[in-house]
Amino acid sequence: MRKEGVLYFFSVPAEAMSSRTDEFVIRGVTLTGRPFRPSDWAERLCGVMSAFGADGRMQYSPYVYPASSGGVKCVVVDARLREIEPMAYSFLLNFAKDNELEVRQGRAEERPGTAG
Repeated sequence: MRKEGVLYFFSVPAEAMSSRTDEFVIRGVTLTGRPFRPSDWAERLCGVMSAFGADGRMQYSPYVYPASSGGVKCVVVDARLREIEPMAYSFLLNFAKDNELEVRQGRAEERPGTAG
């Protein structure tokens, strides 16, 4: 069963995203509609992309961070990651593909602190 708004391809080419869309979202729901486990998968995945800040604390990357949408855990990926760190970008898309997770376009509006 195909769901409207779900991207069923896993490399998100630039031409598939509108010029205003600067992110895509990996949702914690499989293509069969089941919740993805473990429940902290989004935080774990984002933790792989995190780094220590100047204050010595771990910080999520500004390009990959956990979110929630309608009670579903998600990972938001800034599409600019493809240019900055192609291997990380591929890793995230392959994670979604290997686990058969829904991938959707993110919000089109600019977010504070992401201009550039």
